[in-house]
Amino acid sequence: MHPFTFIKAGDNNTAIKAATENAASKFIGGGTNLVDLMKMNIEKPDKIIDINILPLKEIKKLSNGNILIGALVTNSDLAYNEMIRNKFPVLSEAILAGASAQLRNIATTGGNLLQRTRCYYFYDTATPCNKREPGSGCSAINGYNRIHAVLGTSDKCIATHPSDMCVAMAALDAIIHVQGINGERKIMFSDFHTLPGDHPEIENILQKGDLITAVEIPALSFAKNSAYVKVRDRASYDFALASAAVALDINNGIIKNARIALGGVATKPWRATEAEQALIGKQVSANSFKDAADIALKNSKELKFNSYKTELAKRTLISALNKIGGIA
Repeated sequence: MHPFTFIKAGDNNTAIKAATENAASKFIGGGTNLVDLMKMNIEKPDKIIDINILPLKEIKKLSNGNILIGALVTNSDLAYNEMIRNKFPVLSEAILAGASAQLRNIATTGGNLLQRTRCYYFYDTATPCNKREPGSGCSAINGYNRIHAVLGTSDKCIATHPSDMCVAMAALDAIIHVQGINGERKIMFSDFHTLPGDHPEIENILQKGDLITAVEIPALSFAKNSAYVKVRDRASYDFALASAAVALDINNGIIKNARIALGGVATKPWRATEAEQALIGKQVSANSFKDAADIALKNSKELKFNSYKTELAKRTLISALNKIGGIA
């Protein structure tokens, strides 16, 4: 493991200043992903900044009805929070579908946003990986790419984004609160994660020293009619081969509004806005849901071993829509 300096930050400004002074710095909350990457010599920070005593562990309702989730709220506390379970069941279900109970007890909301891919070539430092070593090549494209992405890919990277929580947050139009050296700002969830393009090593739009302080969930009235469906190789503790986060506003059998996001099949949490629009004004039916699924995956780019993912993602999305739409 690369040698590093460890400091405890007593407040946000101290943490941000410490991170800004050294580009090779990392904040640590739960550390469930970062520590693994450090052990594998993939992440090599010179400085680790412990932020666990910062006041970022609250879940509260704002005056506008939105819910503000502190960046240090653990996955377990978020998933079992009564407000979240009642108003945003898709978020609770997504979190509980990920990791193990032990990991959820320590992993944080902010850290979950920054999870790095579980691509096996990324973890194998003996193989080329543009995300780990820019310009070295992508071993997955011509390699064993069974778990890799079919949406949002480039000729430089096809690694999937691993988070379940982020798929639900994409569907809910979450807003990420960030504090940096120049003050505070808000980032729409859809803008936060970047596509690989020519620079897969750049995974989000955070700037040096930026600290995620909270995630805001808008008061979407029909979010209570939502669900998360995940398909994986084994029922316990595995990453998604395909997943779908869905919320529907249904009135007298007609879909008035819809939210759809996909996981396990894209290089970032994938919002399927065109599929959403296709559902609006349509009657709840198997045909409407099939059409939406076809639209959501129409730009799928399959490779040798992951071609099954297109159909799997369609069926996963249809299953989620059926669950919310009441179709057996």
